[in-house]
Amino acid sequence: MQLHDVWFVLIAVLWIGYFFLEGFDFGIGVLTRLLAKDRTERRVLINTIGPVWDGNEVWLLTAGGATFAAFPDWYATLFSGFYLPLLIILVCLIVRGVAFEYRVKRDGERWQRNWEQAIFWTSLIPAFLWGVAFANIVQGVDIDAEKNYVGGFWDLLNPYAVLGGLVTLALFTFHGAVFASLKTLGDIRDRARGLAVQLGLLTAVLALVFLVWTQAEGGNGWSLGAMVLAVLALVGSLAAIRTGREGWSFALSGVTVAAAVAMLFLVLFPDVMPSTLDPAYSLTVENAASSPYTLKLMTIVAAVFTPLVLLYQGWTYWVFRKRIGTQHIPAAH
Repeated sequence: MQLHDVWFVLIAVLWIGYFFLEGFDFGIGVLTRLLAKDRTERRVLINTIGPVWDGNEVWLLTAGGATFAAFPDWYATLFSGFYLPLLIILVCLIVRGVAFEYRVKRDGERWQRNWEQAIFWTSLIPAFLWGVAFANIVQGVDIDAEKNYVGGFWDLLNPYAVLGGLVTLALFTFHGAVFASLKTLGDIRDRARGLAVQLGLLTAVLALVFLVWTQAEGGNGWSLGAMVLAVLALVGSLAAIRTGREGWSFALSGVTVAAAVAMLFLVLFPDVMPSTLDPAYSLTVENAASSPYTLKLMTIVAAVFTPLVLLYQGWTYWVFRKRIGTQHIPAAH
């Protein structure tokens, strides 16, 4: 295996980590309207991710930076061709971060209600658009001989991509509901568990159609294995949440996310952005990669700093591992 293949795998791992962690973040944001009955319960949900949401986004920054350094042509074509949806995602992430921080700066009802609405929409929109973006990457887009995307924004909203967006939205919301049941106490925990079952069934239907469609169009033996794992993990997560085993359910919903994303990268390889105009125009791990020296240097840096980041983030989750409930929210807030 050459270094450009290694970095394709590493970038896939970074995206898996991002969707696993930020997935339940987005899900919690959506659940502030679907699950919470009042402002106190919304505060409980927001507090479950309060100590970790910004650390989860580091995975996105690292994935983008690694793509820029390891595959500059992939980065250039992706970010120029998908400029509008990626800009919308970026704006949502900025507003979402501000909403988390500014919501508690004033006690006014209107002030807090507006920021809570912002948290909901800036969680829902990226959860949908990430699925649209990755579905288009896997299916292929209009790339010409100069490695430029020559399609339009509305070309990205094709049936396959829209289904991909619905799958990520449903899956992340289910992932968030399982996380909420794992991190909360009392009535909100019980309702999160019940809602997770409903969301899991919806996710299973959407995901099965999308994954089978993906496998039928460009799958291989490895991607088939990842698809089977994703389906089995989702079924196991549903069974675990129905019996009140939130820890097992969350672990298995995480496996579902990881296996589904891994399947997309397995279908994609050795391309990084297939061209629908001519296969010869496709970007691959070879023609889009940086020089061997650059990849070697990146590998050394990653080997040193990645374990440190993982240890720190793992310590953060350990410190904030306890459940919270409405009784932990100050009445005067």
